[in-house]
Parts: sequence; C-alpha cells; structure tokens
Amino acid sequence: MNYSLYSGDSPVNLFSFLKYLYSRRHEDLLNFKRYNELKNILKNEKLNTFFQPIVNLHTDETFAFEALNRPSRSKLFSNADVFYEFVGQTDMVFAFEKFCRNLSLQRYMTRLPENSIAKNYTLFLNIHPSILLDKNYHNGETLKLLGNVGLQPNQVVFELTERSAVTDFQEFERVLSNYRSQGYRIAIDDVGSGYNSLKTLLYLKPEFVKLDRSLVQNIHQKEASQKLASMIYDYAEQSNTKIIAEGVEQIEEIKYLQSVGIHYGQGYALGKPKMEILNGSIPNSSPDYL
Repeated sequence: MNYSLYSGDSPVNLFSFLKYLYSRRHEDLLNFKRYNELKNILKNEKLNTFFQPIVNLHTDETFAFEALNRPSRSKLFSNADVFYEFVGQTDMVFAFEKFCRNLSLQRYMTRLPENSIAKNYTLFLNIHPSILLDKNYHNGETLKLLGNVGLQPNQVVFELTERSAVTDFQEFERVLSNYRSQGYRIAIDDVGSGYNSLKTLLYLKPEFVKLDRSLVQNIHQKEASQKLASMIYDYAEQSNTKIIAEGVEQIEEIKYLQSVGIHYGQGYALGKPKMEILNGSIPNSSPDYL
C-alpha cells in the first residue's frame, strides 16, 4: 500500500506526530538517566541534609529542627521540587523515604551540639502518609533505629507532607494511635492551603499544625488570611494543638503572629536551613536576612 504524506493527514499533522514521538523518546531517556541517578544517590548517600530551626515566638527559644534532605543541583535535577516530583513517580518511594529517615537521624545526632539544652530539641521528619502504613514502620524498625542513635520517640515528630494521600481517614487514625502509644507526635504540613488540609486536621487531630506559607505571607496586611488563621487557632486551643507558622520572612509578620498567640514560627526571618544545627532567633528590627 502506497501512502502519500498527504493521504489522510496533512504534512503539519505528520510533523506534529513525529515531534511528539521524538519528545516521548527524549522524556523516556531523561527519566532513565534520572532513575539511575536516584539509585546512585541512595547508594552513595549523595543528599545534603539541612536543619531549619523552629522558634518559640514568645520566648525566643529554639524548640525544634526540621530535617530537609536536598540533592545537589544538576542537569538532571535542577531543583529539589523536580527531584521529589520524580521520586514520587517511581517504584522507589518506600526505599527513598526509609533512606531519608535514617540519614536525617544519623546526621542529626552527629551534628547536634553537646550541651544539655540540645538534648531537649525535637526533630521533625517529613513522612509521606503511605509510609506510615507500611509494615516496616509497624514492626518497630523506627523505634530500634532511634535507640541506636540515642533518641526517644517523644523527641520525634512525623510531619505528613502529602495530605491528599490520606483517603481512608478511619484506618489512618487507627495507625496513628499506634505511633502515639509509642510516644511519637504528628504534624500536618501546609494547613490552610485547601479543603483537604482542614479535613485532615479535623480527622487526625495532630499535635502540631503548620500554617501554609501562603497564609503567613503578609498576614499582617491580609484580613482573609487573618480570619482563617484565627479559625485554625481557635480549633488548636480547644484540641491542645500547637501552631507553627511557616515561611516567616518579615518582622511585621512575626509581630502579628505574636499578637494573636501563634506558638511557633519557622522561616528565613528566624533561621535559614543550615547543615550545622544552629539556634534560630527573633530579629529585633527589619534585618538583612533575605
């Protein structure tokens, strides 16, 4: 059968189809390279671990640190968002989460200052909700690891990073009760960013909620953000939940958050993520922290 370029499809459509095939081949090759690089990162521990302080907005004391694992910038992964988006599309999510958990704990203990105050810090670990349902978390593996590095479960907070992954709230609530019975605490990230975050808040009753940075940004000037934050604060007061404002970058935001009773803050104005474990602090006036 003899086909002409003009039989059935226009030259433009054929060109578009060939272009599509080329882009798919290019994308498949890129993903193949990224997958190999991901395996290489896990094998050789090629992630940088940063610790960002969480500061009590009323006492100016550093209460906790959040562990943040980031790859070095490369042609394959231009930033951390691209990297984590790719990880989520692979079959290595469980292996990667376990790797990050172990790496964070080991580096936290290695870098922790040797003084009595440091022993009272709390460590926030980012955890995908589905990981907590994994049997390896049920069987005490994390508890054993904590014992090996010298931490107690009450010094660790599991920060749930993908609330949309929680579909069976009753089952997840049952699983969380198991961890709480061991001493772990739960934080929900990005509260106020959407309906599902509020639904998760009501069902799971976390010990900590993190106000989304979009809510905190210029909150001293935004009445709508203030009303939503006030609603979350009222809930927190009734349920014995502590609030952490994320993405704090201005002294004016800090002053407003203090005035309405928000417990803790996290952001560049209070302390940038560092490889060393360094206390954060409340600036006295508009500083050069950006």
